[in-house]
This record gives sequence, structure tokens and C-alpha cells, in this order.
Amino acid sequence: MSAGASAPYPYPDAYNPDLLERIPLWSRRVLDIGCGTGALGARFKQRNPAAQVIGIETDAGAAARAKTRLDQVFVGDIEALSFPDALKGTFDCLIYGDVLEHLRDPWALLRRHAALLAPQGVLLACVPNVEHWSFVARLLQGRWAYEETGLFDRTHLRWFSAETLRRALTEAGLVPLDSAPRVFEPEQGQRFILAITPALQALGVTPEEYARRALPLQYIWRARPSPPERLTVFSTMLKPVGGVSHVRVIEPMRGLATDPEIRAGLADLRTLAAQASEEPSIVILHRPALIGEGGLASLRPLIQKGYLLVCEFDDHPDYIPVLQQRPMYNFSAVHAIQTTTPVLAEVLRATNPEVAVFPNAVSELREPVNFADPSRLTLFFAGINREADWPALLPALNRVAAEAGPRLQVKVLHDRGFFAALATPHKSFSPMLDYPAYLVALAQAEISFMPLQDTLFNRCKSDLKFIEAAAAGVAALASDTVYAGSIADGETGMIFRDPQELEMKLRAMLADPAMTQSLALRARAEVARARMLASQILPRIAWYRDLWQRRESLHAALLARVPELALPPPGL
Repeated sequence: MSAGASAPYPYPDAYNPDLLERIPLWSRRVLDIGCGTGALGARFKQRNPAAQVIGIETDAGAAARAKTRLDQVFVGDIEALSFPDALKGTFDCLIYGDVLEHLRDPWALLRRHAALLAPQGVLLACVPNVEHWSFVARLLQGRWAYEETGLFDRTHLRWFSAETLRRALTEAGLVPLDSAPRVFEPEQGQRFILAITPALQALGVTPEEYARRALPLQYIWRARPSPPERLTVFSTMLKPVGGVSHVRVIEPMRGLATDPEIRAGLADLRTLAAQASEEPSIVILHRPALIGEGGLASLRPLIQKGYLLVCEFDDHPDYIPVLQQRPMYNFSAVHAIQTTTPVLAEVLRATNPEVAVFPNAVSELREPVNFADPSRLTLFFAGINREADWPALLPALNRVAAEAGPRLQVKVLHDRGFFAALATPHKSFSPMLDYPAYLVALAQAEISFMPLQDTLFNRCKSDLKFIEAAAAGVAALASDTVYAGSIADGETGMIFRDPQELEMKLRAMLADPAMTQSLALRARAEVARARMLASQILPRIAWYRDLWQRRESLHAALLARVPELALPPPGL
């Protein structure tokens, strides 16, 4: 958004969340045209630190702020700027957030800029809706007047409806994909529509049709250079416990949905079984319990409706009580499996060879808020089913806590036994939190305590606690089981192999808070480099598409394992 360089910049330092959700998460190169203060690009870089976000802005003051946030910012008249041929076909996303309406010739600009998109690139345009009911209301009441910002912004030169912007994108040589209405205060609009319903009926316009056109304040269009190859990915989800559902289901589905070719979201089996798939479709079963004929009966309608089945599982099945019932079909009666670690993948391949590993990953990096008081550090422990992992370590923890006094605060989530056994008055307890609240609590600590005994079940676990802590700028104090493969001891965290080493390293972390913070920041940089969800989106899409291409052979292999599911392959 831009108001021109001569006037004070009138727009807030904020981003459009609906635009943010439509920037393909995998984008490596983004051009934000009319970037304002760079708030949108900065927020996207928290989700994808590897992305290069370039801004163009006419207002010098806003551009100065944007330069502190984005990789590069150009200041000048957007319509006068030209791009070298070397930039053609290089951008994964072009963004026009409330910009086109300010331009003299937005149609010519779109035609020129279309050449900048990579073959799979996406153009996003958010524009005010000229059909909004408030336009008509003001005209009828004789109250038309320009304002400094908003729908009646005095710098608006052009006006678009959903249809006229669709035509503008088509005339620019692009393929319009979809539009999303942004509706605010719909009750006011509905009251106005009710008041003019007689006039609408006299004009042959139904109130319902008029509401569809008149309630949106803005539209966000997505377009690309070529027609999309559609793919649907649905996932079931267990009730969220301890963040696993967010990390394994909610955030991956959200990330997949940022690609305009992908329709992704949550669904239950009964809903899916009632609707036929009209395009290549994957159903991911999150930690199912497919036991006996009842388990097979839940799958047959899905296969009949044309879905390819993937099991999402992130624990060793031999230690899950419900899965000890026989026959158990979790892994044999699906076309493929996705999991978290190579160790667990080898366990699951014994039943089904089609296994992909997508390690747990971080969906966004927020700025750290801890280490404000170096004289006092908080050790954070959030354990679900960790009752066997900490007793041998407790004497060492209590000795350090007794020596440190108020310099060591301990924050415990969920595990009342651990909290009761801590021999320090400088402790606090919280019951189970939802995942967003858990991340807030974690971010307020300086040290995250991560004990795991060396068992086969634990060796199959992931390093999720470490990457969560690292993303928040919290230093890891972790057992060598699982975490030795992720943490560089003394560089990106502290590893202990026995109670004595735990005691020594915790003392060292308390004695040198600056060193402890440097561990956390190096770990955070490593997560930004290698453990972001953004880097998994294209590999996930590629794997799902490959599964669909091989569905006949995968289905034949499924029937060889489970002949009771004698149905034609999906999509045929």
C-alpha cells in the first residue's frame, strides 16, 4: 500500500493475515509490490527464513522501516520501475496488497509483471470491492466523501469488482485460480440489504446474490502462469495432546494449503466416506487404531470413493497398548506410511515398504523474549509420560537447585510427580496447556530440560522438544538418547549421559548466562537453516503426487498384504 512520498505515511504498521496465508510457504523469492513498512514480508520470513523478500515502495519513510526487515527494498514509482531480463521467471510470488487501486494503469503493470513469475509462481492481489454495500449506502444518502485510508481512500484511482479483477488477470496472460472475500461487520451490511430488498426485487436481484457481491470489503485473487494440477490432501486428527497434532497435522495441512494447487485440510472419516473424490486425493490417517474387521470396514468406503490412504504414525507401535490387539491393520492396510525418524521408518518398513520420513519441523520463528535477567534463569520441564525418565537424575537436579537458590527457577508442566520431588521452593507448576500456550510458557524460560532413558521406545522418538526450544531461543539440556543426533554438544546445547554430567553442565549454564544464551541462539540459527516446515512442503507434495502416479502398483501390494480389501485401486 502506498500513499505517495509527499504526504505522511497514513497506513498502520501491520500485515494482512489473509494474504500471509496465501503466500506459498515454499517460496524462495518473493516480490512485495507496495510493501509499506515491510510488515507482511517480515512475518513471512518468520515462517520461511530462507526466503528472499524484496520490496518496492514509493513512500521513503515506510521504505526506510521496510529496509530493516526485508532483504532488499527499492524506493520509487512502482509503475516507472523496470526489471532487467535476468529477473524474468525468477519470483515464486508477487504480492499486490491494496496496491492496484492506487495505480494509473494497473492493467499494463500486471502484463509487464506477469513475466517475472516462475513457471509455478503465484500472483496475489488484494483489492477493495467497488460493489461493497457502503458505496451504495453513501451514494443513496448523499454522503460520498474521500477519506485518508480505507475503502474511500483519496489516493484510489481505479476500482475493481471480483469479476473485473479476474478479467484483468486473464488479460495479463495469467490463469486466475480463486478469489477469497474479506468480509467485515456483516451485520451492518445485512441490515442495509434488508432495507433495500424491495428495490433489489424490483431490479430482479435476489438479496442472497446481492449479499454475495456486496458484503466483501476486499477480494484476494490468486493467479499463476499456467493451469493448476490439482491435488487434494485430507487428514484425520486425534484430539490435540502435547503439540504432536499441531506439528504432525495442523501445521503441515496449513502449509500445504498455501500452494494454490493443493486443497488441504482436516476431515473425519464419515464425511470423507460420504463424498466421492473428483481429483487425485490422499487421505492421511493420523495415528489410527485399525483393529480387526472394524478397522477394515472404516477403510473400504474411502477406497471405494477414490482415496489413496496414508498412515501418519510417530511412535513405536509395539509400545502402544491398543495396537497389541490382533489383527492390527494400521500399516498393512494402507498404501503408504509417513513418519518422523529413520529409526522408526525401519520399524514400520517391516510391514509396509512404502515409508517416507518427514522430520518434525518448526512452522515459524518468533523473536526470543527470554534472558532479560542474567541473575536468574528458569529451567523448563514439560513431560508427558516421562515418569520413568527423570528419577535417576533428580538428586543431581536437587543439589544444583539447593546451591543456586533463587538464581534457578523451575517451571514444570503436567508432571506433578516431578514437581513434588523437586526440593526447591523456587518452582511453579501448570497443568496441561494447549499448544500455543505451551509455546508461550516455553519461550519465557532460558533452559529446557529433556530427559529420555535409553530404551527402544525412546530411541524411536523425535527431537521435537529440542527444535521447539531452539525456535524460542531456549537452551537445551538434554539426554544423549535421541538428542545426541541433533545437538552439537557445547555448541547448540548441552548433552548429558549420566547424572554427574547433568549436574556439571547445569552448573556451567547457571554460572555463565551469556554462554547459555549463545547455545540457544546457535541452535535457533540451525533450526532456521535446516528444520523449518517451509522446506518440507514441496517434498511432501512431490511424494503425494508420486504415490498417486503409482497407485495401481501400491494398491496391488496392499491387496497382497490384506486380501480382505479386494476393491479396485483408487481413481480407477
